[in-house]
Amino acid sequence: MVVSMDKWSGKVAIVTGAASGIGAAVADALVENALIVVGVDCRPELVEEHAKTLSNKKGKLHAFKADLRKEEDILSLFKWTTKNLGPVHILVNCAGIGSAGKPFTSGKPEEWRALFDVNVMGVCIAINEAVKIMKENKINGHIVNMNSLAGHQVVNIPGLNVYAASKHAITALTETLRQEFNHLGLKIKITSVSPGFVATEMTLYNKNNTPERVEFLKSMPFLKAEDIADGIIYALSTPEHVQVHELTIRPLGEKY
Repeated sequence: MVVSMDKWSGKVAIVTGAASGIGAAVADALVENALIVVGVDCRPELVEEHAKTLSNKKGKLHAFKADLRKEEDILSLFKWTTKNLGPVHILVNCAGIGSAGKPFTSGKPEEWRALFDVNVMGVCIAINEAVKIMKENKINGHIVNMNSLAGHQVVNIPGLNVYAASKHAITALTETLRQEFNHLGLKIKITSVSPGFVATEMTLYNKNNTPERVEFLKSMPFLKAEDIADGIIYALSTPEHVQVHELTIRPLGEKY
């Protein structure tokens, strides 16, 4: 199998959660591969600062401010992208919220609602908009959903709360869409990427971590955000007849 990113050169990609962590690493990798990337985050100033460091690369990074809990922000994102850069070819749903280490019984409805709004509803709305554009423009695009090992098993982690439930939804959504795209005769690929522990603001560097979770995390091996970006580039690089539907990436020695 010959893998190549050449087919995406000059095409438009949208990456959510692009201000830090996996989203920033993915945006970086796509720009390196000559794509025009819209980095979406509620902290666009961080994306803009990162864009300056990529000014000599083959592609280009644009910042767009959006709160993925708000449908109107997501709709504006796709409208702006189409008008100013062209139709989207790749959508990478990296934005996500983790639990703050509280037990479920200490949680609050507004916390659960915010997590599901970003991790599930925001993903659904973004995919729906991307697919509309791909269909209208006859684009054989690619959608990547950032999942987790917790989307396939409920791991014994203190304070996991409803996070695993939100990621199980992504596992089901990805397979539902694969079947639906087949039924509709669409040549749009969809990939679920399920990392183990990755050192990001949501895990190791989370300022809201409880002391118990801090001690727990110190004992775990971690992946780098760039490791996950490399996996996504691999999935995007496959030939037209190859679909990487599920990609699991674990740090060596992980216990789960």
